[in-house]
Amino acid sequence: MAVTGTASLTIAEMREFAGFTAAEQRYIRRSLDIGLGRCDAFRIWGRNAGENAAIRSQYVAYQELKALRQSIPEQSGFDSIEGFVGKLTRVAAFDLAQERIDSFSAFRFLYERLISADARPWLPSAFCAAAALPQIRPDRRKMLLQSISEAAATAPGWSDREPSFYPEFIEEAA
Repeated sequence: MAVTGTASLTIAEMREFAGFTAAEQRYIRRSLDIGLGRCDAFRIWGRNAGENAAIRSQYVAYQELKALRQSIPEQSGFDSIEGFVGKLTRVAAFDLAQERIDSFSAFRFLYERLISADARPWLPSAFCAAAALPQIRPDRRKMLLQSISEAAATAPGWSDREPSFYPEFIEEAA
């Protein structure tokens, strides 16, 4: 029975990913390659000098991920929130400013894989903070902030189950 449940959740994750735009899917796969150190992102994703520069910037921004994974605060206290949420918001702002992530769903999908399932309770606040920054164009700010549902913003609890589907680069899909 546990295998069936896990398979169903994996299929649900695949369906969710399939619902994202092509640009979101590409950015999520590239971000996972960079953030998880899965491959040489320049070789796989760099199609031109502009993309190579963006990948280089993403490698720099994602230097914070290791520290974020190790510093997820307890939900019940206020200790260490500033350091965690501040760093998470800075990395999230980088990703949102790239204009490849168009919704909270795509953002959550990416970040629960980049950091861990334990980061889920912190993702709505980091997303809203990053999306509201003046570095994000006003029309995108509006679109991003409207993409988070009331249920996601006010959830009383979050699953601690780690994601099981991690999309990867496929040669034919490029």
